[in-house]
Amino acid sequence: MTTPQDYPEPERGTGTGTLIEETPQVSHGDGDHERFAHYVQKDKIMESALSGTPVIALCGKVWVPGRDPKKYPVCPMCKEIYETMGTGGNDKGGDK
Repeated sequence: MTTPQDYPEPERGTGTGTLIEETPQVSHGDGDHERFAHYVQKDKIMESALSGTPVIALCGKVWVPGRDPKKYPVCPMCKEIYETMGTGGNDKGGDK
């Protein structure tokens, strides 16, 4: 029969873990720090306009679009990701 003394105590604070967020943080675009035009797939924008579901930009931002993106500068992270993409990534006249 084994007793608790037969097993060493695990070391505390040396392991790694993963925090999983089950509900994405959705922004409704009402803060100055969020005022960028982001790159999103066109079909997802149309779907969001019809259903109100959030979209995910190339940079990872999740939000429900509701403002004219032409009024804001392009998100630098979205732009960088878009420019490094393969097919269509170098097309400067692409859609946002």
